[in-house]
Amino acid sequence: MIELSSGHLRDVLSWLDQARPLTDPRIVQRARWIVLDTYGCVLAGLRAETVRKIGQVYAAQDAGPVTLGDVSGLSVLSCAQLFAYASCWDEACEGHAGAHGRPALAALAALFPLCRDKTLGEMLEALIVGYEVGARLGHALRIKPGMHVDGNWPALGAAVAVGHCLGLTQDQIIRAVEIVACQVPLSLYLPVRAGATSRNAYLGHAAVLAMQSAWSALAGVTAPDGALMDYARIGLSREAVDWIGAGGYEILKGYLKPYAAVRHVHYGANAAQCLRRRFEPQQIERITLEIYEEATIYCGNRNPATPIQAQFSLSFGIAAMLAFDRLDAEVYRAGLFDDPLLRHLEALVEIRIDPVRTGQNTRGATLSVLVDGQWHSEAVDAVWGDQACPLTQTQVEDKFIGYATPSLGEAESRLLAERILTADLAMPMRGIWPV
Repeated sequence: MIELSSGHLRDVLSWLDQARPLTDPRIVQRARWIVLDTYGCVLAGLRAETVRKIGQVYAAQDAGPVTLGDVSGLSVLSCAQLFAYASCWDEACEGHAGAHGRPALAALAALFPLCRDKTLGEMLEALIVGYEVGARLGHALRIKPGMHVDGNWPALGAAVAVGHCLGLTQDQIIRAVEIVACQVPLSLYLPVRAGATSRNAYLGHAAVLAMQSAWSALAGVTAPDGALMDYARIGLSREAVDWIGAGGYEILKGYLKPYAAVRHVHYGANAAQCLRRRFEPQQIERITLEIYEEATIYCGNRNPATPIQAQFSLSFGIAAMLAFDRLDAEVYRAGLFDDPLLRHLEALVEIRIDPVRTGQNTRGATLSVLVDGQWHSEAVDAVWGDQACPLTQTQVEDKFIGYATPSLGEAESRLLAERILTADLAMPMRGIWPV
């Protein structure tokens, strides 16, 4: 445990400068996957009625030259906010278990409008550098109960990504982080419990705060040394933090989601998908889920009335998988969301804390269902996207095509996926997608 200082950030930034991440094919591939997966989530989110209205309001109130999907006339700041809204709308986006959050989303939301005149390689490098710092800060600055992670430390890593994109010096990047640290917001988990979509504004706030802080550092605005540790003390009641030093890429420890739900939901949902092959969902009499305690804290919502409550609901994810053999963005749309069989199955789920997984601080779940008086059980300790069960490029590409096709058509979706996954790093970003 340490007192966090700017020197710890400097060590990581110096290591990244020397390591030259774009020379490592594994790191470049993972960054490409994150970009492809996130943009697919954005395109799916932009189809939601509320997100479309957000885009219209932003284009009218904060106009500019940027285009995102089918929304044009956005400013750089409003584009970043809309990108973030859309990317997490269906909760199908990336994350990092050790950081207990998403190191990439706020960074990508900021980079998307700022990298219009950059190359693919320059954008990917900025993302990687921001991710490495963000994941470490997420690990160190664990939020308090009742807070939501998206509006907190992601702004710090995003500031690093923006600073790198803009060509700031190491001192200026650290200053941008300290500017953010002086004003990291306290964002609440409350909207999730209440079913309110205001939670989806948090990552956009983080992206915009990161952009403004990097611009301020570029202009010479100063910030005090020690702001990070003061935030830890005052905001999180920590006198020392656990820090992951330089060396070893955190981006390789992150995950992409096969399902559209909070990561905690995936273990039970995966078990449900396995069990579903043995019987018809109408035959189920009882359902029990044993899972680690953290999952019950963040995802204990029962009988969810809104999509965001359902995305944070262990019981809904299990019921959707048992009823439909799917847990994607469409499950939260009209028609499937209120399906009587899904709702019946959700009400059957009994959730229990697994003391062994909780005590060992490991993720996983055991799902049991009663059919014709006989119990059937499935234990899952790794889901697709975990380090122990990594996704393949084909899976990443197929998810993107599924999410993007309703907006772009299948042919254009496949072409865009190919560009993101294989284009030369020297290709201008304007050749990847229209901005």
